[in-house]
Amino acid sequence: MNNIIENYKKIKASIPELIEMSGYRNDYIAKRMGMKPANFSVKKQRGNWSEDELEMILNAITNPTDDVENFLMLQEMRSLKEDENLTASAFKKEMKWK
Repeated sequence: MNNIIENYKKIKASIPELIEMSGYRNDYIAKRMGMKPANFSVKKQRGNWSEDELEMILNAITNPTDDVENFLMLQEMRSLKEDENLTASAFKKEMKWK
């Protein structure tokens, strides 16, 4: 039982460092939690997170959401915008498919 409590304390104490390592900004994590960025910053400084808040933070920094994936896909699409493209019929013709 003491091991569980010690692990919990270590995780709770490591939250600011984990947030920093994740690369996500405070305002993004706050938004994912439904919290105002100012309140998030104060809680981060004080380290007075509830168990539910800790869980939300860990979920936010370890599980990318659709908005992150959509942003990355948009960046990829923009980078390919100038590349040469083929239509499906031109591709089939080039591959000599019927």
